[in-house]
Amino acid sequence: MKICGIICEFNPFHNGHEYLLKRVREMYRCDYIVCIMSGSFTQRGDMCIADKYVRAKHAVLSGADCVLELPAPFAVAPAEVFARGAVKVLLSIPDIGGIAYGCESGAPEDFMNTAVTLAEESEEFKKLLKSRLEEGESYVKSYAYALEMTGGNAEIISRPNNVLGLEYAKAVLKQNKKIRLLPIKRAGADFNDSELKENFSSASAIRKNISSPMVKSNVPPHVFSNLEDFSTEEEKFEDSLRLLLSRTSKDDLKKIYGCSEGLENALKNNQDLPFNEIIEKVTSRRYSSSRIKRILCANFLNLYADDVESYLNTDLYLSPLAVKKSSADGVFKALSKSVYPLLTSGSDEQNLNEIAQKCKKSDDFAYLQWRQLTGKQQNKMILI
Repeated sequence: MKICGIICEFNPFHNGHEYLLKRVREMYRCDYIVCIMSGSFTQRGDMCIADKYVRAKHAVLSGADCVLELPAPFAVAPAEVFARGAVKVLLSIPDIGGIAYGCESGAPEDFMNTAVTLAEESEEFKKLLKSRLEEGESYVKSYAYALEMTGGNAEIISRPNNVLGLEYAKAVLKQNKKIRLLPIKRAGADFNDSELKENFSSASAIRKNISSPMVKSNVPPHVFSNLEDFSTEEEKFEDSLRLLLSRTSKDDLKKIYGCSEGLENALKNNQDLPFNEIIEKVTSRRYSSSRIKRILCANFLNLYADDVESYLNTDLYLSPLAVKKSSADGVFKALSKSVYPLLTSGSDEQNLNEIAQKCKKSDDFAYLQWRQLTGKQQNKMILI
């Protein structure tokens, strides 16, 4: 049995995602495609626009065989942790033979060779990185410069999806398993994030223009028919982030991934400002707005770095959100081979170790918060 894994957010599912699934089928000729998807909140610290079960259903209707939930502590985390968590869960399934992802450019060897270079960070690399940072250059540009000057491919870390692809390669390298990487050039990869185009637009552009008639050309029909289920409670979410920030001490903020080097002071000093102004004031060349918002979202969900590290170092679980009926027997047979418990009912959670139970509670809490913010009712695993 041959399974290809896809790490995703599908927020919302669009034509580019459908293209990715089709290309995976064509290129890898796998028996099944198993996606691992962020649940209720994303890696950029956003609240997902639709219920995780609805988004999983959209993926299955478009060609996936199964969608698993990426535990919340990994979903709302820096790219490295996001990738390590997703790869950890996927590689617990023996039949996973490859991991596919959308990218702006690059061949499998580009990602893996760069991953090896970064894993072996030389003294020269560290010196170049430090020098550029001290000159006031942004971290991403400094990193790219150091990589290029030490023989690496800087383009691999200059685009957002490429960065995630590189982190997947690094995570696979750490696992020391022979897993095939399948980078697939994104359809519409060069489109501006905020600009809605015909047929292929980014998820960000679709979210920002969700009421536009042009959305219909950018998503499969079954997604468009569910637009009434999508939520745009962004203002309520931002108010919640501000409220939790005002109630959190500097010491507790420092427990969150990425909240270091005085960021906790900057956040607390600006906590009384409107949300957008907090982001604007704290963002700098070194600290991106996505990082700031992710810190605030992790704070909102009580996701702390020490806990996340413990989850990365223990057996976890497989939590299906949606499964294709025609594939169910084969998919569940494959998932049951995992060294981790398969959760198909509440009673299965009793089989989790203590740390995994704590991680699962983070998923449940994140979903509870999402439901309270959106007013949507709870769903359950979907067989389609």
